[in-house]
Amino acid sequence: MSVDMRTYLGHVELVNPIITAAGCAASGSELAQFFDLGRIGALTTRSITMAPRAGRPTPRMAETPSGMLNAIGLQGPGVDAFLERELPWLAQRSVRTVVSIGGGTVAEYTALARRLTDAPGVSAVEVNLSCPNIEDRGRVFARDGAASAEVIASVRSVMRYDVPVVAKLSPDVMDVVSVARACVDGGADALSMINNPLGMSIDTEAMRPSLAAVTGGLSGPAIRPLAVRCVWQVHAALPSVPIIGMGGVLTGRDAFELVLAGACVVAVGTALFHDPYACLRILRELEELLAARGFHRLADAVGLAHRPPGAPTRHRIDLEESSL
Repeated sequence: MSVDMRTYLGHVELVNPIITAAGCAASGSELAQFFDLGRIGALTTRSITMAPRAGRPTPRMAETPSGMLNAIGLQGPGVDAFLERELPWLAQRSVRTVVSIGGGTVAEYTALARRLTDAPGVSAVEVNLSCPNIEDRGRVFARDGAASAEVIASVRSVMRYDVPVVAKLSPDVMDVVSVARACVDGGADALSMINNPLGMSIDTEAMRPSLAAVTGGLSGPAIRPLAVRCVWQVHAALPSVPIIGMGGVLTGRDAFELVLAGACVVAVGTALFHDPYACLRILRELEELLAARGFHRLADAVGLAHRPPGAPTRHRIDLEESSL
């Protein structure tokens, strides 16, 4: 039985729900040597900044149990080079592209959005709110609902109306639902969660922090329960808002868990570092799981775990009876 894997990010249709997470597929050409990028829902770029950035000093990556720490520091060539080389390369190949943007001030986010608004090939803009606000003593935007909403409202005001604006949320907050609600009130068309929680490890041989920056973002299977919790809570509060779920997705079963919690799109990140074919494998495994459980459409599984126990399900076959 074939499953209709189409999904929507705002009004933008994706052929399937599996996309890459920001920063894990670079500009796309690196991953394209392994498979046709048009076979996945979309490619998310690394976070684009106004000016070129060299990133944090090394070492800036470290393995942890069931995960990885990174403190890359938004390394990239800046928006001019992105618009001149990287985005046209993706557009020429008709790759659905979610452009991640990062800034230190509201004005910087706005300027980035303005540069992108007429650029061909932008399917959606993901606003990386986990950047320090240099105008507010370095406090991260994503930790404050009002600050996040201000950024989103500013980006939405200059972004082309047919390009969805996605707010990327951090789990390092007291109440992720209140931040999510503030972003939606500010004009976010969808939400992306979770960005990497902050972590740290110490090299017991060198007796020093493993990362030059001391702390870094934790990714990998270790954070998946945290991601599921955040997606669950936000979908329960805002059931009509599309959610990109991410955090430790290594298998189709992991993706299915986030779908059941309320995600209509699932991003794959850390898995790509050791398996460049991970997106295609996870997509295949997810479709097989949906088919085995009697689903005809991915959409019918989104948020299904929120249904009360014993409530009837949609388009689902009683597998025990059918196997008799």
